[in-house]
Amino acid sequence: MTKRVMVVFGTRPECIKLAPVVAALKARPAQFETVVCSSGQHRELVHQAIKVLDVAIDVDLAIMQPSQTLADLTSRLIA
Repeated sequence: MTKRVMVVFGTRPECIKLAPVVAALKARPAQFETVVCSSGQHRELVHQAIKVLDVAIDVDLAIMQPSQTLADLTSRLIA
C-alpha cells in the first residue's frame, strides 16, 4: 500500500533543502505517492531552483499578491 506524501515549499532555500527529499520519495513509487506543492511565495526564485534541481511542481498555490502583509499571506495559506 502506497502512502501519499505532500512536500510543500515557498522559498528557494526551502526548495533547495527539500529537493533531495523529493528525489528520495520519487525513487520509491511503490511506497510513496509524492505530490510537490509550491506556495508561490517567491515564484521567480523558486522556478530558478526547480530547473537546476529537476523538481517538478504538481500543485502551485500562487498566493502572492502585491503589497501583501504577512497576515494576508498566512490567511490565504490557511484557507
